[in-house]
Amino acid sequence: MARREKYKFPKPTIERLSYYFRALEDLSKRGIDTVSSDALGTKLNIKSSQIRRDLSYFGDFGKRGMGYDVKFLLKELRYILGLDREWPTIVIGAGNFGTAMAHYSGFKKRGFDVKAMFDIDKDKVGSKENKVPTLHMNDLDKFIKENKIEIAMICVPETAAQEVTDQLIKNGVNGILNFAPIALKHDKEIRCLSVDLTTKLEAIAYYMSYSKDKLWKIFS
Repeated sequence: MARREKYKFPKPTIERLSYYFRALEDLSKRGIDTVSSDALGTKLNIKSSQIRRDLSYFGDFGKRGMGYDVKFLLKELRYILGLDREWPTIVIGAGNFGTAMAHYSGFKKRGFDVKAMFDIDKDKVGSKENKVPTLHMNDLDKFIKENKIEIAMICVPETAAQEVTDQLIKNGVNGILNFAPIALKHDKEIRCLSVDLTTKLEAIAYYMSYSKDKLWKIFS
């Protein structure tokens, strides 16, 4: 089966591939060998046509009337998502949120190996919980180079996020997951995704407070 490299597709497709991957993992653990796009769509509340369209960007995985081979599709999605290898990762910011990210066991299962946390707070530096040490920011440059760090999660205040980003990029970290509520500036080749949890809550608040007398409508 030929994979379609560098094919253009909508960004939301990647997130949905992750959903498909998790669902297939569950099916595989339950001993299910094949699954149709209809069954997968029902499980994920996603239209079967959307699933077929997403997968078609990367190759031909299913057979009409037979569905998808669960183990084969899992293997292919693992390759497509880059989960067939380990990603040396660090967390910048050893506050409550950063610590929670560093200690989340789900990352390790997906190949994201959190090597260390970094902070400027002397009271936090030197601790080692769940085998993840907290180091001083002064040691960041050296640590990145020695451990070939490729991904960093930024869990620092908004005022420090851009400076941290610049330092990471300068040292060759090209994958950044930013939790600070700020739009980071970086070159196009840097893969930077921002997750602002406050905006997500604000969106929920809008939907929760939406009523028929409001003028603004929601188009799905």
